[in-house]
Amino acid sequence: MLLTKESLFSMFRFVALLWQENTARLSEIDSRFGDGDHGVTIGKMADLILSRLNERQNESAKGFIESLGSGCMEIAGGSAGPLYGVLLEGLAGPLSDGDTEITPVTLKAMFSSTRSALFEITKARVGDKTLMDVLIPATEAAENAPDDILSILQAAAEAASRGLRETENQVSKFGRARNYGEKTLGTPDVGAVSTALLFKGFQRGVEEHILQC
Repeated sequence: MLLTKESLFSMFRFVALLWQENTARLSEIDSRFGDGDHGVTIGKMADLILSRLNERQNESAKGFIESLGSGCMEIAGGSAGPLYGVLLEGLAGPLSDGDTEITPVTLKAMFSSTRSALFEITKARVGDKTLMDVLIPATEAAENAPDDILSILQAAAEAASRGLRETENQVSKFGRARNYGEKTLGTPDVGAVSTALLFKGFQRGVEEHILQC
């Protein structure tokens, strides 16, 4: 199985829908130790994805993802926009403009590239209670999965979910939340929540596309 542009669009559509469904939850979590606007920012990103899906059906996969990355960069609302912008630009990195289908090997490289891109802008790693607690294990699980599109996405989503749960047992070390120290125990990191939803949306989007074919 190869990842077609249509299945890629389905992946991002499900990400947008999951983000929209969880905006209130994300803002509630963020309000405990942050500005309380993470859900608002994620909602803007969801709207951006759906808008670009309607406008750019004829665009290459690389161009589409890059357009999302640059669009996220322009969204105001703390660090979420720039972080997701860099993540998406990393995701597009291994693609060529002429690619119409994505192989399992290329998909693994795309996920690895997101990790490398974020390593360039943040020192956060696993255990620091940030979105990296989800992104790092998810991308590593993708790399180690069989060379099958759905297996890669399932492995990434499952690892993302485990990483998210781990953040509840961690003390925040970055952002405004770090000022609350051990009070952050028991609450998941809000960036980890939205990133876990990203990987879940990727998986569900492909599964839904397969059912419709």
